Amino acid sequence: MSGIFASELWPFSLAVGLLIGVAVAEAVSLLVGASVLNWGGGDAADHPDSIPDGALGWMHFGKLPILVIIVLFLAGFALAGFVAQFTTRAVIGFPLPLPAAVALAVVVAVFGVRVLGGALSRIIPRDETTAVSDASLVGRVGSVVIGTASAGKPAQARVRDQHGTQHYVMVEPEGPGEVLQSGASVLLVRHISGRRFHAIPNPKPELL
Repeated sequence: MSGIFASELWPFSLAVGLLIGVAVAEAVSLLVGASVLNWGGGDAADHPDSIPDGALGWMHFGKLPILVIIVLFLAGFALAGFVAQFTTRAVIGFPLPLPAAVALAVVVAVFGVRVLGGALSRIIPRDETTAVSDASLVGRVGSVVIGTASAGKPAQARVRDQHGTQHYVMVEPEGPGEVLQSGASVLLVRHISGRRFHAIPNPKPELL
């Protein structure tokens, strides 16, 4: 292998590049007073109300901001890939085929998110207040923090309950042609399942 940009290593090098990009974005955002990763978000319960919600809950969606999970996954993917390729080459003289190395790294990264995400969800700062049900968040005002939401394609939003605790939920508009842009102020109008809600543009932005 001629370096980290060799053909058998490029997916893992790309993951490292994405991690660096996230770190730079976080550093810039901290200078303007708003963290991209928002380490203090999330609440403490999984919500496996359906098969997709259960799978997402297993990886701590709803406990941690999505970008934190992405960082954990990218770090685990890159580390597992480099270790697998360098170790295999040292032992048998040539690296693993790229599809096999990527598949192995994905599995390791997923389990890494499960283990490290669980540890982080217990130690990151959060408000100590009374737990509330998901359904009780209906009628609360929040903001879309990651992604653009359209019908069937939710984006992550941050909302506070009556105790002031921050929750990270997934929102999508009710109408098929509606879009909720990143940064938009939204009103949660219906609980779908798990951490998913229908939302509309906040009719009274001054409430946020």
